[in-house]
Amino acid sequence: MYFDYEAKRGYNAYLTLGVNDHDTRMDVGLLVMAAGDEYTFEESAKEIALDLLQGKVVFTWGEESVEADRPNTFRDEAWCLHVCKDVKVVVKAVTDAEIYVQMTDNDRVFPCNMYTPERVQTQHAGDKGELMGCMRREIKTFFDYDNEPESNMVLGEVLNFPGKWSSYPPHHHPQPEVYFYRFDYPDGFGAGFGNGDIYKTRHNGLSIINHGFHSQGAAPGYAMCYMWGIRHLDGDPWKKTRIDDPEHAWLWKPDANDHIFKMEESK
Repeated sequence: MYFDYEAKRGYNAYLTLGVNDHDTRMDVGLLVMAAGDEYTFEESAKEIALDLLQGKVVFTWGEESVEADRPNTFRDEAWCLHVCKDVKVVVKAVTDAEIYVQMTDNDRVFPCNMYTPERVQTQHAGDKGELMGCMRREIKTFFDYDNEPESNMVLGEVLNFPGKWSSYPPHHHPQPEVYFYRFDYPDGFGAGFGNGDIYKTRHNGLSIINHGFHSQGAAPGYAMCYMWGIRHLDGDPWKKTRIDDPEHAWLWKPDANDHIFKMEESK
């Protein structure tokens, strides 16, 4: 399932828990701010994650305050604030800014975390020649079950290089997932595969994956960055579980594309 959305200044609600969450059990939104704008989050029953996509803002929560600066989604490192229920967060925009918002119900109280660029877990994948470099990507993880087991969510980003694939080979997991897309150019696009469907992905679009194998690709010339959010199932948290499509599992073999090189040599 995929949605395009014309984001406007203020909070743009894509999904609302218990109203139109499409079984994701999460709130998902985009906060669009002009310089000088201020926005407050305070939830009595939900944890909140705020991922700065671009701009400079001041996050204030409890007795703490941090200025976060990310001029460009693709060239600059990420900042993400994660708080438990009953924590008031005030966001003040120093410049025009956009923030990805993800929330879900959680009765547990846990320490708040500001993930600065130095704290973000970053993995460079597909850069060793696998599948002729076609799935080269950069995976950022803010928090998951390993570092925040009391959270009911997972949140990260994937930098999908132009013309490359990610979330590949196709795989699935029982926990629902959302992808929120950004492109380095407004007319950028890609292709998403999920829930048995194929759909064109665009800037500020959102896909919902709650069954079936899924994968992503970006059109040549356009870099794509997508936020990936997972809601743990009750009693079954996501622990990096990956169930590969058996039809394509052979692609993990180190010699999967050797026949291509042999064809080239025979010319």
